[in-house]
Amino acid sequence: MRELKLRLFVTATAVLTQSLFSNVALAQDSAATQSEEEQATTGIEDIVVTATRREARLQQVPVAVTALGGDALQSADVSTVRTLTQLVPGFVGSRNMGVFQPVVRGVGSTGISIGDEPNIATYIDGVYQPESAANWIDLVEVERVEVLRGPQGTTFGRNATGGLINVITPDPSFDFRGKASLRVGRMRREAGDYDARLYVTGPISEKAAIDLSGLFRKNDGYIDDLVRGGTLGDQRVIDLRSKVLFKPADNFKVVLTGEFFDQQSTTNSPQPVDGNTAGRRFSGVILPTGPWQASLTEVPLLNLRRWTFALHTKLELGAVNLETTSGFLNLRWTQNTDSDASNLRLGNFLAIFNAESGSQEIKLSSSNPGPFQWLVGGYFYQFGGSSFLQPWTAANPTLPLAGPTLEPHLGGRSFAGFADATYEATPGLFVNLGGRYTTEKREFSQTVNGTLVVNDVDKTFNKFNYKVGLRYEISNTTNVYASWSTAFKSGVYNMASTRNVPVEPEEIKAAEFGIKSDPLNWLRVNLATYYYDYKNLQLQSKDSLGAGYILQNAANAEIYGGELELTVAPTRDLKLRGALAYTHARYKDFTAAQGFLPQADGGNTVVTLDASGNVMTRAPKWSGNVGFDWGHDLGGGRLSINGNLSFSSRLYYDFANNFSQGAYTLSNMSIGWTPESEKWKVSLWATNLTNEKVFQTMRPGALSTDGFYEQPRKIGATVEVRF
Repeated sequence: MRELKLRLFVTATAVLTQSLFSNVALAQDSAATQSEEEQATTGIEDIVVTATRREARLQQVPVAVTALGGDALQSADVSTVRTLTQLVPGFVGSRNMGVFQPVVRGVGSTGISIGDEPNIATYIDGVYQPESAANWIDLVEVERVEVLRGPQGTTFGRNATGGLINVITPDPSFDFRGKASLRVGRMRREAGDYDARLYVTGPISEKAAIDLSGLFRKNDGYIDDLVRGGTLGDQRVIDLRSKVLFKPADNFKVVLTGEFFDQQSTTNSPQPVDGNTAGRRFSGVILPTGPWQASLTEVPLLNLRRWTFALHTKLELGAVNLETTSGFLNLRWTQNTDSDASNLRLGNFLAIFNAESGSQEIKLSSSNPGPFQWLVGGYFYQFGGSSFLQPWTAANPTLPLAGPTLEPHLGGRSFAGFADATYEATPGLFVNLGGRYTTEKREFSQTVNGTLVVNDVDKTFNKFNYKVGLRYEISNTTNVYASWSTAFKSGVYNMASTRNVPVEPEEIKAAEFGIKSDPLNWLRVNLATYYYDYKNLQLQSKDSLGAGYILQNAANAEIYGGELELTVAPTRDLKLRGALAYTHARYKDFTAAQGFLPQADGGNTVVTLDASGNVMTRAPKWSGNVGFDWGHDLGGGRLSINGNLSFSSRLYYDFANNFSQGAYTLSNMSIGWTPESEKWKVSLWATNLTNEKVFQTMRPGALSTDGFYEQPRKIGATVEVRF
């Protein structure tokens, strides 16, 4: 069966290739007849990316990657990594307990434990961000964001099983400049939304420059508090980042980065899906009757603070470049969750996390143009952390909450060596080989109610991952590529368990075929198809009591699909974009899945069931987006109108496919005006324009199936000043 599907995959991609090539040839003949004057008024920007750990044109990179510049992100109102789902095909920006949990092509983690890193890796300026709670990233003054789809197990390595998010911020400038913006909006219940940003950069000497970016964001509560009155869902965020650039010579630079992030909120305010809570069994329960309502025992606080530091050096030695990247993270995170999502005391989960990690990478790469390009490197990573967990439950609200107090300690270290080489075997035909060997040690101890029950167990995991690829440059405007690659995520201990054995590593083998073409200077067409053989998936779900969590392996899964991205810029004034993703993601062998069957009087019966053949969680069959950017010179300035609509088919949130969010669309729009001087800009905007009621996640458990809605419609204005 697997061989049949692989043959179908190859046949389908071959047919698509033949069809596209014929169309490309015709289009290129047509493009050759365009006048220089016509070409000067149109065109699509040529983005340089680092998706292969070296700078290259987006259209020449043999990887499925969506690259978005700062202006494109701002136009689409993408202000955090979670909202990248509005522009990136095959990407789902899910969250759980205030933690960002991305999904790419059906691959994504729901773990929140220290050391249970996401299998969609996140990098900021080349530094790996290990913890789930550290990946809620505000896009404050970014140069671009690259979302790589598919395993990146060789050059990037750590936990890039399904892909990665690469955030690149600008280095400080030796020219003084800056900008400031103020954004004010309103939601339901007259909830205010305030966002103030500042960026300043300039020289501090002939050899050094500095910058400072800052964000202060505050939104009032928009979720009705049915117990205490007033509202929940308020949030306050402070994000400060500074970079210092030291360039003592033309061939050597040092960049030091420091960032502070602090969030305090009550956004962790779930409500039962369709009234599914065990609280319905008892008198006095208060149930929400509509979206954006919560009936919780306590105010659900969510506080997160992190410090990050990075040091990057680059030395150009003629034929080679030597780069080093060091990173450090300190994270503190506290959250309190109502496990039954009702005003009755049936379940509560208090979690306090403390984690630190450090990493060091050294990389040597070729720099001269030529048929042979290579890089080699080494990587070291170490982490440690502790937690305080209280998963408490009660059989009925007249009894006191009771349960264990868990104090796990987790740690580990990882060493890796990697190499990648590309050779132009014949004119236009490039052969790529890459490999990475990783050895990773995990450590765990567990204390329950003050008694040590798991005493310093550890396990080491070793793995070699590789990639083989081909790229053929049909013309200056069209490339095709194919690859076979592997990736893995090491075994993990469950911090909410007394089990002294980790779950097994998850592994993925992936075939991919793609076409990247600019058949006309105003048209870009990119197509990627893929097939995954995915084994030992690490999956988390609530336990049989409803307040804690279990972590288990699914034997294997099968995923295949494709993405199509189009960009059309027929005139200087208009750019159209669209993307469509098809994802077939099924568990192939998952005979001991944790299942939740709804009870008539609320809550769920916890069972072990066979989920083989079921759709994987958070993997919609169809998803995509369409958008436009229009501008016109008017009244001594430029008028701009931007719109974006993202859509998704049904998403399932449990292994048994009982709980799901139906198909939906979300839309944003803005209109702005900038004077000829470009010194300032004013705009009006709206997000979730049609006020869709969409669950961004659901959490089935014994005591309830609860979830969190996307924010309601928000309307506001922004003023930006440049200097």
